[in-house]
Amino acid sequence: MTPRPHWLFGDQLGPHFIDPRHGGPDSGAPLVMIEARSVLRRRRFHRAKAHLVLSAMRHRAAELGDRVVYVRADTYREGLREAVGDNGRLTCFHPTSRRALGFVESLGRVDVLPARGFLVPHDEFAAWAEGTNGRRTRLEDFYRWVRRSHDLLMDGDGPAGGRWNLDAENREPPPRGAQTLDLPGPWSAAEDAIDDEVRRDLDRWEREGSVSFVGRDGPRRFPVTRRQALAALKRFVAHRLPDFGRYEDAMLAADPSMSHSLLSVPLNLGLLHPAECAERAEQAWRDGVAPLNSVEGFVRQIAGWREYVWHLYWHFGEDYRHRNALRHRERLPGWFLELNADVVTARCLATVLEQVRDTGWTHHIPRLMVLGSRALQDGWDPAEVTDWFHRCFVDGYDWVMLPNVVGMSQYADGGVMTTKPYTSGGAYINRMSDLCGPCAYRPTERVGEHACPYTAGYWAFLHRHRERLAGNHRMVRAVRGLDRLPDLPELLDAQARRGDGPP
Repeated sequence: MTPRPHWLFGDQLGPHFIDPRHGGPDSGAPLVMIEARSVLRRRRFHRAKAHLVLSAMRHRAAELGDRVVYVRADTYREGLREAVGDNGRLTCFHPTSRRALGFVESLGRVDVLPARGFLVPHDEFAAWAEGTNGRRTRLEDFYRWVRRSHDLLMDGDGPAGGRWNLDAENREPPPRGAQTLDLPGPWSAAEDAIDDEVRRDLDRWEREGSVSFVGRDGPRRFPVTRRQALAALKRFVAHRLPDFGRYEDAMLAADPSMSHSLLSVPLNLGLLHPAECAERAEQAWRDGVAPLNSVEGFVRQIAGWREYVWHLYWHFGEDYRHRNALRHRERLPGWFLELNADVVTARCLATVLEQVRDTGWTHHIPRLMVLGSRALQDGWDPAEVTDWFHRCFVDGYDWVMLPNVVGMSQYADGGVMTTKPYTSGGAYINRMSDLCGPCAYRPTERVGEHACPYTAGYWAFLHRHRERLAGNHRMVRAVRGLDRLPDLPELLDAQARRGDGPP
């Protein structure tokens, strides 16, 4: 039988996506890759993200050589027609978005193979979720199940070190007075002729008016090949993992990467497999290179949260993206949409927005407690917030951002995914960072010229949703605190007058 051509998407670039073993492509199958400019027209992506994905695809095509037919077309349909004609069947691995899956299925001639690039197959997650007997599909339960079933950080039948969760050891603020963690930096890229070609193409498309971007396309910071991704993983495990755990939630203005791995980018491009990341981290602990709290924190991110979000994306269904339990309808302001950090006074928000503008990346705490918290406190439409995170982050995909934003960041599902809204006043940011010291605002002040917009916004948010949150056992004490605020009327009036201007 003639092997069916196999279609590789731009986030399926590792060797595990062409391996014919275990239900892969037909043996000897020709490969097809399509670069469709319509994807870039559909949304205003971050320029660095467009550069990264196109560079990764073109690098992979260069590696595959004559085995791949690489087509640059206006649309995927046109690209398929040019690559394989209008007849005959193809294969592809399960796409990572509902829109892509729907498109592939609409073609009527693509055989969709089981998803790759994750630890847990869809059917195994479905069986696990069904086995919860209607109870909440909690991350902690899922994470322990994954650890057991994949023998990750286990000593016999129990967790390594005797505890499943070492989060309590991973919440330290940054060292007092430090501007950086003084660690070896993350892996850095050396651009090549393919990067130059991509940048010229993006420049030309912008001049022609066919595409438009946000953000800056500085030097490429992330891996685009399997070899580079493995080098980035090796450098993280050897030099940065030991300090990862305790400062996992900390922020420093001059050190945006802290001790984080930055491996979400090559993982989400398919250049790394989560199993090899978790296993190398575990080996570092067993070899005495990294402490258990750091390794457990990293494994929790990779084998716990990342897998959990991937499966919840499909488990919750398409209607999940339209959830808006808090009825937040405000449009995203122009300064936020354009990543205009220069007009923002609040130092924490200006710093993080600048990081996104210049690199398309910042770690999970600035995403949740600075960017997401601002959106939640100001009542921005969660669908627009989701789209913004998808477009503006180099590791952002629909499956990544939908549960993370709708469920975790914006509490738009009303508590299906998390047990409380994740927002805070300026005190949290002040405790976990060096961002508040030089700021024009004071984290302890709610009203007046120096009122912190996060502190004022937190209390305004609680007031706005007081009735709903009063019944939440994790929020009841905070809601009761509203009764002890003599300046609440003044605070609410100031919030109303601020409008959608930058804080």
